[in-house]
Amino acid sequence: MLDLRDLAGPAITGPALTGPASTGRTRAAESVLGSAAASILAGGHRAEPGPVVRIAEDPGVLAAYHRLRHEEFVLRQGLFPRTDLDDVDDDPRTVVLVSVAPDGTVLGGVRIAPCAEPDIGWWAGSRLVVADTAHSGGIGPALIRSACAHVEARGVLRFDADVQDRYCPLFTSLGWDDTGAGPVISGRAHRRMRWPVDRIQRLADTTKSLLSGLLAPLADQPGGLGEAGFRGDDGAPVPGTDLVAACDAILPSMVERDPEWAGWCSVLVNLGDLSAMGADPVGLLDAVAAPTPSHLERIVRGVAAAAAAWRVPVLGGHTQVGVPSALSVTALGRTSRPVPAGGGRPGHIVSLTADLGGSWRPGYHERQWDSSSSRTSDELRLLAGHVARIAPAAAKDVSMAGIVGTAGMLAEASGTGAEFDVAAIPRPAGASVGAWLTCFPGYAMLTADRDPAPAPAGPAVTATCGHLTDEPGVRLRWPDGEFTVAVVGTVTGLGPA
Repeated sequence: MLDLRDLAGPAITGPALTGPASTGRTRAAESVLGSAAASILAGGHRAEPGPVVRIAEDPGVLAAYHRLRHEEFVLRQGLFPRTDLDDVDDDPRTVVLVSVAPDGTVLGGVRIAPCAEPDIGWWAGSRLVVADTAHSGGIGPALIRSACAHVEARGVLRFDADVQDRYCPLFTSLGWDDTGAGPVISGRAHRRMRWPVDRIQRLADTTKSLLSGLLAPLADQPGGLGEAGFRGDDGAPVPGTDLVAACDAILPSMVERDPEWAGWCSVLVNLGDLSAMGADPVGLLDAVAAPTPSHLERIVRGVAAAAAAWRVPVLGGHTQVGVPSALSVTALGRTSRPVPAGGGRPGHIVSLTADLGGSWRPGYHERQWDSSSSRTSDELRLLAGHVARIAPAAAKDVSMAGIVGTAGMLAEASGTGAEFDVAAIPRPAGASVGAWLTCFPGYAMLTADRDPAPAPAGPAVTATCGHLTDEPGVRLRWPDGEFTVAVVGTVTGLGPA
């Protein structure tokens, strides 16, 4: 009846997934595979038009998929007594992917759906079925890969499947992990499989992993990269003073295409670094360069608008025209008791304080959340003083490594690891879990201490969402008690502060 072929070529009869989970991987935003892709997945070289994998939206296509399931799971295998339809089919969030022949015939399908309400980025695939037709080769792997691509594009961080034991080799050949014994359905043993979503790890690797090697010449100098206890911190206490200095540069491509926003962000990120150390800002220095006077003026307007919003003066700096776009800002603040990122200890509670107002910045969807441009000066200053008011053992401003990657940096500086409860992490309604945990979130502050952080002054929210551990890296805990590894080991390689 059914014919699933794995990448090595042998035919496997029957469906791979029957329980409440299923499916596979491709780094594509769209869950569509044409005839060439399907041919590659099957291991052959077909030149004739072949099936595609797409989302089933037409009622007739969905009905054909349900008929295939009934014939296989109810009539042939006898896994269910009367029907294999269940609550997942009734969930409006469920997505069905189908493989369709050029003449419109449904050759197979699979359903994917969230495992929790609300959706916290944990999905499962199930009811993978393939019809026995002349063009069935490679359809099973194509459906699996398309399902993985689809959930990753939706910001999913955990994707599971319950797979009949005999089909485990197919899934492992496609990169899935076997996580142990699953349910027994009508005498058929299943294995629990998991697709390794590495979105957070990839972000940490691309933004921070090179630091230790590149900064080695500075670290070898006396006092290099900060005094003891503050190495690699968001800001640097200036020896012999109560000053804290922070410096950040903006990506040249961003300065080029969006100069006003680049100017705003240059102030935002530097004041966030001072805030993480409990420092009260006293002034800014900027270094600005642009190819034309008009472009330079737009950058400076952005810097000036942000400086006025936070009520922090630009004391001076450097300006250059007729050169490629560039922008960096240095911020100076004062505190007699700077808060380190490396002050955490195993058992300390990790709290996230974040401003969930605003929306995705136009042009930076799922990369930059803009909460600050709509806030008043009073609100911005209240948020900036949060760490100074609560004086935690450790704090770190969420950077381009995202919330979880930044937690990994705080843990690394503290000589610990971290565990996060995914369901407890506050996030805006307009952001998927995957996007929120890997974006630049505007104002978001991680703190660690013996007790949970108190509610902040101002418009942000605070939630207890994890704790520091003895095991390096960052793990995510899910409502069923399972853990997934988000960051393996250290993030920067700089080690404890």
